[in-house]
Amino acid sequence: MTEVMGILNVTPDSFSDGGRLASVEAAVAAGLAMASEGAAWIDIGGESTRPGALAVSVDEEIRRVVPVIAGLRAAGCLAGLSVDTMKGAVARAALGAGATMVNDVSAGDDPDLLAATAEAGAFLVLMHRQGTSATMQVAPAYDDVVAEVIAHLRVRVARAEAAGIPRSRLLIDPGIGFGKQVPHNLALLAALPRLREAVGLPILLGISRKRFLATLGGTSYPAPDALGHVLHALLAPACALLRVHDVRGTMAALRQAGVEERRT
Repeated sequence: MTEVMGILNVTPDSFSDGGRLASVEAAVAAGLAMASEGAAWIDIGGESTRPGALAVSVDEEIRRVVPVIAGLRAAGCLAGLSVDTMKGAVARAALGAGATMVNDVSAGDDPDLLAATAEAGAFLVLMHRQGTSATMQVAPAYDDVVAEVIAHLRVRVARAEAAGIPRSRLLIDPGIGFGKQVPHNLALLAALPRLREAVGLPILLGISRKRFLATLGGTSYPAPDALGHVLHALLAPACALLRVHDVRGTMAALRQAGVEERRT
């Protein structure tokens, strides 16, 4: 069954909702609302990874995410809690506060993040990107984007396993919009079943409100949720997790498409 992960950004500069949750109390309330709407996971992020984003210090990122994770846990949040970070120290603090998943857009660049995840027995999402947040959309280029993403993720999966994280706790993310142009994104979406089979792990897909959706739909950026809902319903059978901003709308789209029944 495909599950939905709600995006909870506690940053001032995320691309569509930065600064919306200005207090811990507001962030906790938003996370609890997502869980009540059907989110199986809440992904809490304290550093924007949008194109052109600047890095945040470890201390600042911990200050942003840990109180929210602790608050959701204290409030009895029924959804699993994930921390969206590339830093081992942030992962350790978040896991200590009650998170059970690390969502790493760098796919394990920091060995301490891998160690912290292994020690906690947590889940880990390994995402492909070309370049860094500051440079990834300058001029991304591939000879064969699908083959190159598969090769990269296989290497990163092997590295995570060597660090002590079992395959049963690993997921992969093709990194839609992270160092990719519209044709690259479309090729990867069409190849999701191939990607899942080639790497042998479940897929987390994050396309919600991405710029390529606005480009395809000829609409404003960030893309309206309705565009994402259609693609989520079509692509859900190839995915284990859909990372979305609008949990209620995504759940409705999946029910209308019969995705839940088809995957049970």
